[in-house]
Amino acid sequence: MNTALINPFAEDILEGLTAKEKHISSKYFYDDNGSRIFMQIMQMPEYYPTACEFEILSQQSGAIFNKINLQQKFNIIEFGSGDGTKTRQLLKTFLDKGADFTYIPIDISQEANDALKRNMKSVLPQLNIKPRTGDYFEVLDTLQGDKTPNFFLFLGGNIGNYKREEALDLLKKFNAGMKKGDMLLIGMDLKKNPRTVQRAYDDPHGITRAFNMNLLQRINRELDADINLDQFDFYCDYNPKSGEVNSYLVSLKKQHFHSTVLNTTFHFEKDELIWTELSQKYSFEEIESLAEAAGFNASHNFLDCRHYFTDSLWIK
Repeated sequence: MNTALINPFAEDILEGLTAKEKHISSKYFYDDNGSRIFMQIMQMPEYYPTACEFEILSQQSGAIFNKINLQQKFNIIEFGSGDGTKTRQLLKTFLDKGADFTYIPIDISQEANDALKRNMKSVLPQLNIKPRTGDYFEVLDTLQGDKTPNFFLFLGGNIGNYKREEALDLLKKFNAGMKKGDMLLIGMDLKKNPRTVQRAYDDPHGITRAFNMNLLQRINRELDADINLDQFDFYCDYNPKSGEVNSYLVSLKKQHFHSTVLNTTFHFEKDELIWTELSQKYSFEEIESLAEAAGFNASHNFLDCRHYFTDSLWIK
């Protein structure tokens, strides 16, 4: 086997596509091309989560500020800040209200942090920003012992990509890195009309299909494979009872492909599935239950005008 297997993508593809139930982690959607396609997804009228959260943070940042009621100096610590477009609305409001805070975005990518700092400072020159590069929990460990109150952000509905046990595990780890009284604002997509959800994740333009098919193109390119993309399709299923959206790639025939990098041939039955993503939707009762199980009190749900999405405020 090629030494390129030190690459986590290669290792995970080998493990995922030789498993009894084939799967590819959704974190691999976001290569350069995947990120471009996701930008298109966010601009689709059917894909509501981004616009809904943007509305909440644009129009209710003042109410969020009043609710957290931090009079003294504090930190705003964000897990996975992305390009910071949504967060900027919140930070601007807090600065306008004279809040004394340091903004600490955490990202695994130094490049992403550098770009975020440049962008934020160009729009909010007075912002005190100190990005930290690394794993969430490594960075949390380095903040232990600091008496400054913390206001944490985990936006974008990212918690919905984790199965409940995994979500609970992650939230418990967040809780362990927080002080009593620290707060977490967490973006969560709500259960709603099933057709609204279905259209958002299986759009008529075929953009979500392209987003999923890009995983196969990435395998071809990075692992020197010979997948025939015409022999796969995309399928998405929403279960309104459980709140789960599951996305899959479907093998249209009995087939195989070979990866030179992995020195492996992968076999597929006709109609066999590759699971690519979970996107969980929540009821208010489920949000409260998850918060409690992770050691938080769900204090308030900030909602968009259609009540499609919430930024939920949790207190340790």
